[in-house]
Amino acid sequence: MIVVAGEALIDLVPRGTGALAALQPALGGGPFNTAVALGRLGSPAAFCSRVSSDAFGEALLDRLRTTGVGVSSVQRGTEPTTLAVATVGADGSAAYSFYVDGTADRLFEAPAALPSGTRAVSFGTCSLVLEPGASAYEELMRRAAAQGVFTALDPNIRAGLIPDADAYRARFKSWLPSVSLLKLSAEDAEWLGGTPGEWLTAGPAAVVITRGGEGLTAYTADGGEYAVPGERVQVVDTIGAGDTVNAALLHGLAERDALSARALAGLGPDGWTELLGFAARAAAITCSRAGAEPPYAHELKG
Repeated sequence: MIVVAGEALIDLVPRGTGALAALQPALGGGPFNTAVALGRLGSPAAFCSRVSSDAFGEALLDRLRTTGVGVSSVQRGTEPTTLAVATVGADGSAAYSFYVDGTADRLFEAPAALPSGTRAVSFGTCSLVLEPGASAYEELMRRAAAQGVFTALDPNIRAGLIPDADAYRARFKSWLPSVSLLKLSAEDAEWLGGTPGEWLTAGPAAVVITRGGEGLTAYTADGGEYAVPGERVQVVDTIGAGDTVNAALLHGLAERDALSARALAGLGPDGWTELLGFAARAAAITCSRAGAEPPYAHELKG
């Protein structure tokens, strides 16, 4: 079981040009997308969050259930669902503005225990910024790491939600001793500051940096560096691409029985190249269609 902890929200995606273009609601949120991608790839997965009891919340849970993702760890609340308004650039890249005051997901409380059989927990995005939920997710991360559970972190920076950048950067560094696998985009890495070597020294067994169409690079605690190019594809938008990478990495590691620091160190050049290539292909499929629509396992055969 791979547990994904974090927010589920509604992306409002423009269907046209200009400030007043019609907005199409789409199910989203980095952790939510990661959970859906895991389910589509065939990994046993569960979602751990707090979701509104409004119509949007019901739609979010329906998607998880139909994808085979467990929802028994989802808390419910009467507060509204968070909204994220997307702006898609000419190159397909997406930027967001958020409506988060008083929404359900930020009132998450750390559960007493993770689901039985949990092998890994994934964290990231808005859920680690918005209090009081951020402290609860942080508590869950530290507790899971202390229990020997594999932890994955994708900070997925949304700078507009971070009131004190320096305080967040310091908090990010404080998480690293509790992180097994750190994945982040090149843009996130630049915003956070530091280098893969510095982050590895602080705790993670591996760091994966995504560079959009240029591909992915993994850095390991034993000094390894492994890179693959991006898959060429006609980009519709990049919504959910990084979340798909998260899921593909976790799925691939689970398939290799490599959800531990020691196993990561033993992957070697061939193992890392295969894993990163799989993640690049999965992300390319997501980029080839509108919205966060990660691939199913059968689309990545061969």
